[in-house]
Amino acid sequence: MNISTFDLNLLRVLDTLLRERNVSRAAERLALSQPAVSNALNRLRELLDDPLLVRAGRSMQPTPRALSLEAPIRAALAQIEQSLSGAEQFDPARSRQRFSVAMTDYVELLCMPRLLAQLAEEAPGISIALVQLGSQLPIDALDKGELDLVLGRVASLPSRFSRRQWLNGTLCLVSRRDHPLLTGAPDLQTFLRLRHLWVHGGQTRGMVDQWLAGQGLKRAIHYTTPNYLQAAHIAASTDLTVVLPIHLAEHFATLLPLALHPLPFDVGTFQLEIVSLGQRQRDAALQWLIERIGAIGQA
Repeated sequence: MNISTFDLNLLRVLDTLLRERNVSRAAERLALSQPAVSNALNRLRELLDDPLLVRAGRSMQPTPRALSLEAPIRAALAQIEQSLSGAEQFDPARSRQRFSVAMTDYVELLCMPRLLAQLAEEAPGISIALVQLGSQLPIDALDKGELDLVLGRVASLPSRFSRRQWLNGTLCLVSRRDHPLLTGAPDLQTFLRLRHLWVHGGQTRGMVDQWLAGQGLKRAIHYTTPNYLQAAHIAASTDLTVVLPIHLAEHFATLLPLALHPLPFDVGTFQLEIVSLGQRQRDAALQWLIERIGAIGQA
């Protein structure tokens, strides 16, 4: 294909159609007529020799060819927009930007109350949409612009992403205050006798279970949940014990009848990081938000 004869405005139409999956909504978003968007789609189909979007009920489903184009087209349009607006100054006090951020409920509790207080003072028009962070880094959502950043534990990461250390954490054992097996600091045998609750927190296997497996040991996990906030309440009212990040455990110990105990082995520390698409390092608004989040982790 000769790019010099390709109407690049068609890429903006395709990007919007892939977002909306509906010609009428895409036309409204683009401030174009529905026939104009339909005509643009027909031109794209002819140029790319692919149906691109096919009707399925009231919506349109992208073909494999369209899906393969979605991320690179969106990234290219974002890069062009950032380059053209590079000289503009970001004014947080006047911004009405909405950021989409992925994190676990644990990180939300550590970060968001302070961040929201700062936004209310410095950038009252900025809003945050939170997405629950799962076991896999949402790379596709970051690539497509559906997510602006991720705050959490990150292992391997493609080179096109930027990462910044946010917080170092340690773990401790949490139980109800009058737990019958925990009258003092537990040893390894006591720890293995306990009935455990595991919060997977977006991980496929936790640090504790990795350490135990390395010693040929295994603990008895009787309940698994993705929710840190509920875990503390369950531990406070049952004989189940839970290993939690110490920042979170200390917070809940002020609200619930909980006791905190050191682990009888050393699993080291873990790192929470801020992850965003590298090409957005020139996005002044996003970098402003990252700086505010970064300062909270270092405080």
